[in-house]
Amino acid sequence: MAKKAPRTDRPSSSDGFVIVAVLWILGALATLASIYTVYVVNTATAFAVHDDRLQAEALVTAGLELTVHQVTSTPNARPSHGAFNFRLGNANVAVQFSSESARIDINQAPKELLAGLFAALGGQDPEAYADRVVAWRAAPQEAQQDTEADLYRSAGRNYVPRGAPFPNVGELWLVLGIPDVLVERALPFLTVYSGQAQINVLDAPPEVLAALPGMTPDRLNSILQQRAAAPQNGQLLLPLLGPAQAHGGAEASKTMRVQVRVDLDNGRRLSSEAIIYIGDGEPEPYRVLSWRDDIDQVVP
Repeated sequence: MAKKAPRTDRPSSSDGFVIVAVLWILGALATLASIYTVYVVNTATAFAVHDDRLQAEALVTAGLELTVHQVTSTPNARPSHGAFNFRLGNANVAVQFSSESARIDINQAPKELLAGLFAALGGQDPEAYADRVVAWRAAPQEAQQDTEADLYRSAGRNYVPRGAPFPNVGELWLVLGIPDVLVERALPFLTVYSGQAQINVLDAPPEVLAALPGMTPDRLNSILQQRAAAPQNGQLLLPLLGPAQAHGGAEASKTMRVQVRVDLDNGRRLSSEAIIYIGDGEPEPYRVLSWRDDIDQVVP
């Protein structure tokens, strides 16, 4: 009788290869599933942020349009400043607006008003700083322009004065001789959008009022007290300016600075600042001159 071959239960080498291959495939599938999950989460987050941005932009535009409505609803007595709130959709919106002539127009202001601002902010040589600003924006005149350009070259600058109006207040950083700390202090009180040499005393901050030629601490305190008692009454404020009355006014300019803050119900807070021009009898009710926001920077 023939003997049977002994039975063995050991797996062959091919069985081990199959197991390894299956485990490798399962691991790869798990990795792909994880990557896909991350992709889906990131995509959903991106869409949510994008949706918040679109909604915020629409609400800011609504705030600008309501501002224009408030300013133009009384054409014979345009308000120079104001504030209001409204709720739309899933957000609360707060709007503040003020005449841009509350700031000093760096292209229109006379030398004495610029010097007054630098003095009010603690400048050591305000007259010289004002001279440099006026020379930067002045139209080229051969003898004067060559002298001014020589000052910049002697100081090692690789540029000379523009010889034209400032396109933005940030260009003040380039003006020779003005300390950086003074430039930083002055920028919040300057503009290139007013188009007026006068300032609006109804809205000007104390630092701007203090820059008016001939302004004294006592006169400034009287103006601030009167303005607090009657915020919209320019007829009472202007006589208090004394010798500075030629540099002040109470009429709202056609340029407004509008600050809009949007608080979404999901906790995200977004804000924008726009400078708009509100014309008379133009096809469009307003034009946006400048727009700055922090929509992309704010995180819930």
